Amino acid sequence: MDSDRLNRWLTLGANIGVLVGIILLIVELDQNREAVQAQTRANLSQGIVDYLSLVGSNGQLASLRRRIDSGEEATVDEQYQYELITRALVRYWENVHYQYRQGLYDDAEFAAHREAIRDYFASSKAIVGFWCGSKHGMSREFAEEIDGLLTTYNCSNIEAPEEQTRAD
Repeated sequence: MDSDRLNRWLTLGANIGVLVGIILLIVELDQNREAVQAQTRANLSQGIVDYLSLVGSNGQLASLRRRIDSGEEATVDEQYQYELITRALVRYWENVHYQYRQGLYDDAEFAAHREAIRDYFASSKAIVGFWCGSKHGMSREFAEEIDGLLTTYNCSNIEAPEEQTRAD
């Protein structure tokens, strides 16, 4: 009888130990998730800082982006440079969108990115043309997100960058 009682107490103790272990594991996983989110936020922030620093510290690129965004003519080489820096920016946006979909970027942060993207598209016909010509190379989810932001544009009415008139 005493051994039966002892076995029950030992079983109860073992079960409590397992339960405590599971709780500690859940706490550790939650802390890990928070750390991954913080690292993702830091990496994404660094990505846009690097991009903006590149454009901002290079007078030629800054001028190029401003001119093309405002609709001024560009040479073939300038248009190519613009296309490269714009492709980098759009890929950055796609990465932000992906991290958001994976739950590693929160709603408030993504809402701010969405508004920044919408503002850039509203201020630049060139980015709209670039998007319409290159969205087929982006993830379906991201393309749908951007197209949803561009409710006033229809890509069938916009020339792709390679079709736009360029000055030599």
